[in-house]
Amino acid sequence: MKAVIPLAGKGTRLRPHTHHTPKPLLKVAGKPVLAFILDDLVALGVTEVVFIVGHLRDTMQAWIEAEYPQITGHYVLQEVQDGTAGAIALAEPYVDEDVLIIFADAVLEVDYGLTKTLGAEYAAVLWAKEVEDYQRFGVIVTNEDGTMKQIVEKPSEPVSKLANIGLYYIRDHELLFEGVRHTLSTDPGPSGEYYLTDAFQYMVDQGAKLVTAPVDGWWDAGKPETLLETNGHLLETGYGGVDAAATVEGAEIVEPVRIEAGVTVRGGTIGPNVTIEAGTVADHCELRDCVVGPEARLEAVRLHDSMVGGYADVRHVSGSMRVTDHSVVHGED
Repeated sequence: MKAVIPLAGKGTRLRPHTHHTPKPLLKVAGKPVLAFILDDLVALGVTEVVFIVGHLRDTMQAWIEAEYPQITGHYVLQEVQDGTAGAIALAEPYVDEDVLIIFADAVLEVDYGLTKTLGAEYAAVLWAKEVEDYQRFGVIVTNEDGTMKQIVEKPSEPVSKLANIGLYYIRDHELLFEGVRHTLSTDPGPSGEYYLTDAFQYMVDQGAKLVTAPVDGWWDAGKPETLLETNGHLLETGYGGVDAAATVEGAEIVEPVRIEAGVTVRGGTIGPNVTIEAGTVADHCELRDCVVGPEARLEAVRLHDSMVGGYADVRHVSGSMRVTDHSVVHGED
């Protein structure tokens, strides 16, 4: 089994951080979102991955090759951002067996074992999560046996609450790419893009059975507020703690937090839901619901719901902010 991971997006909702860091490499609980996905693939035994790259592609490739040398990567440039179907079409020359397609916008907890036990009658698995705010998603309308009937984008009526989360296992890869080619031969959607879900609809219309499967966990990291929520969730579920090589002097720590090695905290209150990466100094600060990158300097700040990049120097400010790497923000003493 191979995998295809589209990574070409610019991550506009996470600017300014994504001006210099690819969105999938932004960290939650001290770990890039893409690393959660690749760790699952390695554990599953996947050794060959097609990465569809674009924005900051050299940065992306260098990180993958350095961190996951056991993965054979094919890096395919998506020059035109023409949608998810256009992205997957670029992977066709490299896919000659069943394939996982994973969009790197979230931290996922799913049973990948389904790929090994799927009944012979099924051509694919679409993982889906039941949500209440179904109007925000493409939702999967199913038949009585749990197979896909259609996918409806952002419905105004509750035709289904099964949100399409961007994780798929395709056994019939030939029919998938037939559907992708068919989709690209038609008019694009209202946004000018071609959607992979239309290729799934083609598969269904040809008689293929695409079965839905539940998601144990799905934590979005595609925009600042959900990235911070995901960070908090992960801190509560095994990624939190104060490293023994961190220094905490006279500060109140409100769990959950993640304070990494080499961090110095003097006074103030840290937490809840705060990650401070290695080497940062926080001097008399109040932080909650924040992610702070490595080697930053924070002095007398009161921040909530904030992202502070590595090597930033932030002093005497209050509120909520997004401060990118190497920034300098000084308020009045």
